[in-house]
Amino acid sequence: MDESQHIVDQNFPLFKPSLKPSINHSPAATIIPQNDVVTHENPNSITENTATFSELGLSEWAVKTCKELRMRTPRRVQQYCIPKILEGRHVIGIDETGSGKTAAFALPILQRLAEHPFGVFALVVTPTRELAFQLAEQFRALGSSLRLRVAVIVGGMDMLRQTKELVARPHLVIATPGRIKVLLKDNPEIAPVFSRTKFLVLDEADRVLDVGFQEELKFIFQCLPENRQNLFFSATTTSNLQKLRERYQDKLYAFEAYEGFKTVEKLTQQAVFIPKNVKDVYLLHILSKMKDMGIRSAIVFVSTCRYLFR
Repeated sequence: MDESQHIVDQNFPLFKPSLKPSINHSPAATIIPQNDVVTHENPNSITENTATFSELGLSEWAVKTCKELRMRTPRRVQQYCIPKILEGRHVIGIDETGSGKTAAFALPILQRLAEHPFGVFALVVTPTRELAFQLAEQFRALGSSLRLRVAVIVGGMDMLRQTKELVARPHLVIATPGRIKVLLKDNPEIAPVFSRTKFLVLDEADRVLDVGFQEELKFIFQCLPENRQNLFFSATTTSNLQKLRERYQDKLYAFEAYEGFKTVEKLTQQAVFIPKNVKDVYLLHILSKMKDMGIRSAIVFVSTCRYLFR
């Protein structure tokens, strides 16, 4: 569906004004009012600086972990977003793939978790199971000095086992919208697990906020406290993300490294239009020429798990 045709449900909880005042004054949950309007960075106003991770407000253990992972200096999105998240602001972060967006939200979440450890402290919603497992690996690496318990809740896995994981109250839950909704709906013991959740993260927010996921998100948000801190990260901006800026106004900080859509500079993209009934043959032919073209490896993306094993 074309972006201009996206239908935004005005009853969608994410777009509705909060009716309940915040009663939890912990640093992670308090949303600090700001006098400035929503911040919009652009390529002309963004410059790389020599800020260190410690200067962003991160604790000594977090800075040490970054050094161990050979993260020498903060990336651009990290420099702008980490301090704002630590302040308690809602944040939208728009930057290209591979820019360090995951660390931009994972590091401040882990710092607040270290100060007030309990589960479920944060819920991260992402559109695909592959991304969910990648996020879990990165959280575990960045939180290696903590006794971090992470639950990955995605389709295609045993639901009874996932239910037990959630009831055990892990620190972080990383989930796809469909599976977490099913578990919340089918088991009344799971919703209370999220009653004190401090952070909601929508990774690949442009895709998660698409109309195809709105029914799932509606149900999920009903199970979360209204005084949570919301973080939205994406490689592209959409009309739904613009709606969020209007919804939160001066309580939200928006970092946009660029406007519209941008691909990684080192990426070369080519498209081949071929008949559907012979596309597999063409794919095999292209892969057979990899060695001649000096290509060592390839990743093939397919639409469904069923097609993958066909």
